[in-house]
Amino acid sequence: MAEAEQPERLAHDRQVTVDDVRQLMGASTPHFALQLRNRIRKLIRHLPPEDSARLLGEQEIARLERLGFSGETRGEGAQPGQRALRSVSDQEQPRYIKGPTSG
Repeated sequence: MAEAEQPERLAHDRQVTVDDVRQLMGASTPHFALQLRNRIRKLIRHLPPEDSARLLGEQEIARLERLGFSGETRGEGAQPGQRALRSVSDQEQPRYIKGPTSG
């Protein structure tokens, strides 16, 4: 999964819709959650705060951050004589790196 977006979705003369956000939400798995978060953030960044697509996008960004940092169990659990692999936990804080998708 890349963070590149479909050019027509980002066209300046095109209105971002709730369906645009939902299309990106559909592929969310822990492995791709943070890339999808960045794509949604980039998609909604210029929308007014009360826009329905922006509101849905912000909710989805929060869900994707939780999914990306705590939504995955690594390995197959504890085996006899071994400890289970540690997963990323709820205490892990998102790390923001300044760039084109920050906001």
